[in-house]
Amino acid sequence: MLAESRLVTIVGPGGVGKTRVALTTASRTAGSYADGPWIVELSNLRDPALLPNTVASVLGLPEQDTRSALDAVLEYLRERQVLLILDTCEHLLDACAALSQAVLRDAPGVTVLATSRQPLDMPGENIFVIGPLPVPEAGWVPAAGGTPAGAGDAVELFTLRASTAAAGFAVTEENAADVVRLCQRLDGIPLAIELAAVQLRTLPLPELVRRLDDRFAVLAGGQPGALPRHKTLRTAIEWSHELCSPAERRLWARLSVFAGAFSLAAAQDVCAEVSIERPDVVSALIGLVDKSVVNLEGDQYRMLDTLREFGVERLAASGELAACQSRHIARYQAMARYFGTHFADDDQIDKYHELRAVHSNLRAALEYALEPEDEAVPGWASGPAVTPGGATVATAVRERWRSGADIASSLYGYWQISGLLGEGGYWLSKAIDRFPETGTERARALVNRGFLRSFQGDVHNALADIEAGTEMALELGDDAVAARGYQHLMLTLTFLGRHDDAAKATEEARARLRACGDRAGELMLIAQYGHLHQLSGRPDECVAVCEKGLAMLGSGTGEQWIRTYLLAVSGFALVHMTGRQDDCDRVLRQALYGKQELGDVIGMAYSLDVLGWLAARTGAPARAAWLLGAAEPLWERGGSLRFSGTAIMEEFHQQAAGRAAAALGAEAYDAEYATGYACVRRLLDAGTDAGALRLEIPLRFGDRVCG
Repeated sequence: MLAESRLVTIVGPGGVGKTRVALTTASRTAGSYADGPWIVELSNLRDPALLPNTVASVLGLPEQDTRSALDAVLEYLRERQVLLILDTCEHLLDACAALSQAVLRDAPGVTVLATSRQPLDMPGENIFVIGPLPVPEAGWVPAAGGTPAGAGDAVELFTLRASTAAAGFAVTEENAADVVRLCQRLDGIPLAIELAAVQLRTLPLPELVRRLDDRFAVLAGGQPGALPRHKTLRTAIEWSHELCSPAERRLWARLSVFAGAFSLAAAQDVCAEVSIERPDVVSALIGLVDKSVVNLEGDQYRMLDTLREFGVERLAASGELAACQSRHIARYQAMARYFGTHFADDDQIDKYHELRAVHSNLRAALEYALEPEDEAVPGWASGPAVTPGGATVATAVRERWRSGADIASSLYGYWQISGLLGEGGYWLSKAIDRFPETGTERARALVNRGFLRSFQGDVHNALADIEAGTEMALELGDDAVAARGYQHLMLTLTFLGRHDDAAKATEEARARLRACGDRAGELMLIAQYGHLHQLSGRPDECVAVCEKGLAMLGSGTGEQWIRTYLLAVSGFALVHMTGRQDDCDRVLRQALYGKQELGDVIGMAYSLDVLGWLAARTGAPARAAWLLGAAEPLWERGGSLRFSGTAIMEEFHQQAAGRAAAALGAEAYDAEYATGYACVRRLLDAGTDAGALRLEIPLRFGDRVCG
């Protein structure tokens, strides 16, 4: 179907293996797509508004400008040949259909492969239906040598899983009837068969079949075969649930609040009501892994979507949903708050990567915390006016909103480093909506949303946010928020070209940040002030300011974002200073490699572009052309205008390009530029994890080398 259609949807019931088929298909057809297959896992996404952001994140597209995430995705895909896999669409049908329609319209080289329990219902959609595995008829017996490998039926799957659960298990003439009966009871649904097979660790096969027969007979009113097929998987899950110990059942329900992978420590924090329960979580988790309810992936755990859905129902029915969600929010709020408070500490990179690894759960915590009052916790709105904890529903909801606003604001540096400026702004906007009146939460969210908008180039709206938030903080006497407000105001005024006003804001911000003991804010202000000097034509002052900031951080610092910001800004000035070319090359290379560690594509683009200016000024035109070409796909990947549209920086870029083209000739310049561009684009397309880009600038040029 993929060879004949640009939209194929794999449709089938839960547990039938849609995702496995999609992944196998992608593997077998990868060679047909020059830019590869990309899988977007949607099971943990609940807010359809974030679907384009999720796709952009998978493709490695930071949200650096004012374009919508959808526009950034379409721009990236327009010239590429990609198999885009949207996995688990049934809860986001309208959003997936709209996105697929836009991709098919604007990106002719892209094919969409979706998995869903029901079709997207779009024109041109080809539906590939997956049914349960075939089950042999009653009376079937294995041929000599046992079940033939490659039979592709339910008995073969059961045999494979059973032999893992119980060493030495095989289908024989004696047990064939029981195996066939079990597979028939489970309608050949792979997940149901796997859940049953693992029980052979504790139950002999005849007992397993008897218990399963009893379970189905009760649900079907005692009439064999009366249970509708669509209820088969649920019945098998309920049966597996009953075979769990009480502690395992309780943990199954509580684990359902996680989105995606989670660690043992996270499970203990969220699923233990009191510290004394933490060892019980460990033993119950081991039991759930043994029963294939939870999968162990390296040092992380994950629950299959269908089993998680069942757990959510059980958790809601138990009355523990609110408490469990609250512990989930608290865990990820603590991680966010630590990162925001210790942004300039030596463990910045480690803590940043920890946050990236739990991004799905950060989203889940924000969703739980910032939901509207009537949806905040199922049962609260229709239940009693007082929660089980003794607070009124309104008070409990407002406390959740405060937690959500705190998470969104504390992650200001995370949104910036990861390039998720659009998503950060989305959550901050939700927080602002939840607090329409004057208050610290609103002031802080406004100031931080303005900070993100300024980096996106939306400077006029950024200025409005920052001014409103700072004024509110001053009115409230919140010195910490006001200090950050002036810091962000200074940056936005610099981007607007209002250099005198930016200098005045610098003095106010510096005094307030020092009074608050906000070291990270002061360090960021120093980098911003250096950039202001550089743009104002004062390179000596720029370098001196940046050196002061680097000295504050110390030579052995593990902090990377501010350090590389300071190095890059210093390089912007050194490139124009006589006799400082070697220093310029050194600091820009340090900035480049540091930005690679962070996965900061815009920071890498700045560094490479200005290295190109340096090459043009020092008589290396081929090198300049290659470097300017290498920077271009990074600007594109970041979705940003070059240098965020700063006219002075763009003028320097054009001067360097003109000087190199004049020295080489137009044809040679274009060839070298194209080589640099192609080299970095290949590296970008090869991987999108933080720090995945490992670029080595070639030692020689003119022979199409890609280092």
